[in-house]
Amino acid sequence: MHIANMNFTKQDILNVFAIVISTIIYACGFNVFVRSGNLFPGGFAGLSRLISMVLSDALHISISFSVIYFVLNALVTLRVLKKTGHKFILYSVLWYTLSSFFTGVIHLPMITEDPILISVFGGLINGFAIGIALRYNASSGGTDFVAIDLSMKLNRPTWNYIFGFNALVLICAGYLYGWERALYSIIFQYTSKEVVGLMHERYKITSLHVVTDHADEICAAVFRICRHGITKVQCVGAYSNQEHEMLFMSVNNNQLKEVQKCIQEIDPHAFITLNRVERIIGNYYQKPLD
Repeated sequence: MHIANMNFTKQDILNVFAIVISTIIYACGFNVFVRSGNLFPGGFAGLSRLISMVLSDALHISISFSVIYFVLNALVTLRVLKKTGHKFILYSVLWYTLSSFFTGVIHLPMITEDPILISVFGGLINGFAIGIALRYNASSGGTDFVAIDLSMKLNRPTWNYIFGFNALVLICAGYLYGWERALYSIIFQYTSKEVVGLMHERYKITSLHVVTDHADEICAAVFRICRHGITKVQCVGAYSNQEHEMLFMSVNNNQLKEVQKCIQEIDPHAFITLNRVERIIGNYYQKPLD
């Protein structure tokens, strides 16, 4: 990874600032809710906590969560260096490095002993922190790298698959440390996953049908925003009996507002319908991560 060859902008400064805030929120949520509730988060955080507890209880080897979490993430990072954008990798390394550090140094008192409140609000804070990281071109590493790689290949969100993998970790945790905590951890993970799904738009896709009299101008403007293909179809309005053109395209949700704005600027009278896309089969350009 050639950091010297990267071009850093004001947006990169904003990204770094958001990532730092995200890691502080994550660490606070981890110490206030995860540790106090004895829960097992999703991804490498849950696996790291389980490994740390097993080493301490079974082998009397004391290795902190932060150390294990950092090492596991670093190992996975080495495997995806050539597959993912360099800035994205750099931001992700910054995220899990700071998260490992802050979870070790930030100490906060318990807010509540209610396991339901701990699971729900802990999951909300955890998902919010990770959602911020994803919005600003970073991830928490670990299984996030796996999910993002699958999303790029399948052109659909894959967090449900990761949630299934996390369930396997919880089975081990439940067997070793009690099923009650494992079940509360499921609530925590599910809440976190839903928040991340709401905040992360990059791999969600929307199809647009646009009826317009300015098809060529709209196509040229959209092509300047994204590289997705557009299909043009001649059509006739049933009420007016006038000829129009209908454009059909599919775009990522993080580009949707910009595409919609440019269409309406060119043709304020364009008729636009939007539909959520569950999956695309065939050639679809997915902008690589920086």
